[in-house]
Formats: sequence, C-alpha cells, structure tokens
Amino acid sequence: MSPSPARTGRPDYDTRQLRRIFDRRAATFDEVAFLPREIAQRMRERLEYIKVSPASVLDIGCGLGNDLQALRERFPEAPVFGTDLSLALLRRAREHDAAETSWRRFLPASVGRALGARGPRFAQADFAALPFAHGALELLWSNLALHWHPRPDLVFGEWQRVLKVNGLLMFSTLGPDTLKELRGAWAEVEATHGVPTRAHVIDFVDMHDLGDMLVENGFEIPVMDQETLTVTYKTPEKLLADVRRWGAYPFEREGMAGIAATHGARRLNRALVAALEARRCTDGPHAGTIPLTFEIIYGHAWKAVPRTTAEGHGIVRIEDIGRGPARNR
Repeated sequence: MSPSPARTGRPDYDTRQLRRIFDRRAATFDEVAFLPREIAQRMRERLEYIKVSPASVLDIGCGLGNDLQALRERFPEAPVFGTDLSLALLRRAREHDAAETSWRRFLPASVGRALGARGPRFAQADFAALPFAHGALELLWSNLALHWHPRPDLVFGEWQRVLKVNGLLMFSTLGPDTLKELRGAWAEVEATHGVPTRAHVIDFVDMHDLGDMLVENGFEIPVMDQETLTVTYKTPEKLLADVRRWGAYPFEREGMAGIAATHGARRLNRALVAALEARRCTDGPHAGTIPLTFEIIYGHAWKAVPRTTAEGHGIVRIEDIGRGPARNR
C-alpha cells in the first residue's frame, strides 16, 4: 500500500493548485532561476563520473527549459524531452529553446549533429502520471522539482515505470532545512500574536526517506548526498518576494485569508518583516544581510532488473544460472 500524505510528511494540497501557482509565476520565474542553474551545474559535474550513453532523455520539471540545451550537448544522439506541470512555464521553455537553436540553421549539417541537433519535445504532465510508455526512457533528469509534488512516493513509482531496466535516474530536490529562517520567523509571529499555527512553507522530505522510497519503488544502488547553500538578502521584502516566486506557498488561500481578516494582514506582515530583520547577520562574511538556507539533496539510482513478472512469477536470468544465491539479483 502506498503511504498517505501524512506518512510522507507532505501538506494537503493538490497538483491543480500547484499548477495555478506556477502558471502565475512563470513570467517572473527567471528572476529566481539562479538557484536551479547553479544546482544544474553541480548535477552535471556529478554526471561526469557516471558512464552512461542514453538513447532517450527526459527532463522532468523542466521549468523554463534551462537544462535542456546542456543535456542535448551532453547526449547529442539522444532525443531530449521536457515535461512540466505548468503550461505557462512550458511555453516559455519552447520560446527559450527556439531562441537557442535558431542560429543552427546556418551551420553545416555535420556540425549541427555534433552539437546535438535534435531539439527537445515538450509535454504538460503531472510528475506521477507521465505520458510515456513503460521502459521508454534511459535517462531521467529532474532538477529542483520533486519537492513540489505532494506524493514523492508515487512519483518514484511512475519514474520507475517509464525508465528502461538499467536506466539512470538523476535528481536534485530540497531538504528539511530549506527556508528554516522563514519558518522560524513565522513561528515567532504566530506565538506573539496568537495566530493559529499552520504550515507556511513546504515540509520538505528528508534525504534518508527519499532513499528508502527509491528502493521501495524498484531502484537499486541509490547514491544520496546533500549540501547546504546560503542565499543572502539585503531586505526582508526581497527575501519574501523571491520565496513567492519560487512558489513555496502551495496552500489554500482561503485559510490564510481568514487568519488575515481576524488578525490583520498588515500587522502580521510587519511582524514577519521584523522577525526576519532580527535574523540579520551582525558579523562574519555575511554581515549586514539576512540569510536564507537551502538544503540541497542530490540522488541518483538505477532501475533494477525485475525479479518477478506482472503475474508474480519469479524471473531467473540466463546469465545468473549456476551462480550462487549471493550473485543473483
């Protein structure tokens, strides 16, 4: 049985609401795209240590499409697909790709092929309901997108379905320490002003839980690691504006509207700004700025060879016959 949202520690919201959030933010999302661009570079550095030559690549949660060009250059013979929940983001990704590739028509065909002439193809889809056949893809890439989905356990099951046996999944996502300064500031405001306690940012999933989900969903040899990055801000207002552009408030507006009407939206906002101001660094390299923490989780794993058929019958590979039990996989 698949775990419930309560078990996975995720908030109670649906993907339709999430799609609306990112559709609204598509026009200004590139203002906060510096973080996914940086993480994409770090993912590519990790990919250099993995020997893989996929025949097909999918960027899940491709957003503005910033990673597609690099994937196409890294794997020039493979078609590169992009999928995202937000149609507005996909439209911008198509525009971005058209601008990136328009100059190729002036190149000799051989040069174009060497640079990866096959353009990406786009599809709007929920991460847990991809429009691809079983085993259709050999590399799944997802950069800072998984944490937005309310059911990562279901997402991994779907990613395993569309991935070919021995295909590679490579992803990054945000961990529990992300936005801890904002979470702490809200907790102070609620305690001081008698506001009912509620979630104000996503309850990000722990790295070890994600690793367990991978294994439970048919992936093997998962490699997980994490690092902490700090983004600094000169003002609380800029910090809050960036968090909103990232879409880190995927909760019902009605609930917040009721609280605002009871306690005064302006008063709460002033209190939140003051709580963030109190976190301004007074010394060290970040003196004079307000820090915002991002815990970045990196993971990659391979789709395991199935041990049973869809009917539940055991599978024995020819190359495993005669080997000891410890060698069978």
